[in-house]
Amino acid sequence: MKIVLDRARCEGHGLCEEAASGLMHLDDDGELVIDREEISAADTGLASAAVRVCPVAALRLV
Repeated sequence: MKIVLDRARCEGHGLCEEAASGLMHLDDDGELVIDREEISAADTGLASAAVRVCPVAALRLV
């Protein structure tokens, strides 16, 4: 499974980072950085939570 960011949609709210800080973070400019694009079975719950809380639907799992 993979987490995909639509950078044009991302507004840097940081809710995804709060939900899955081991998978992504906001850099010093407020841009989201995906630290681990490939999601392990153990991290599926965290990745799903990050996708769910994004207010602009900038993340998706494929």
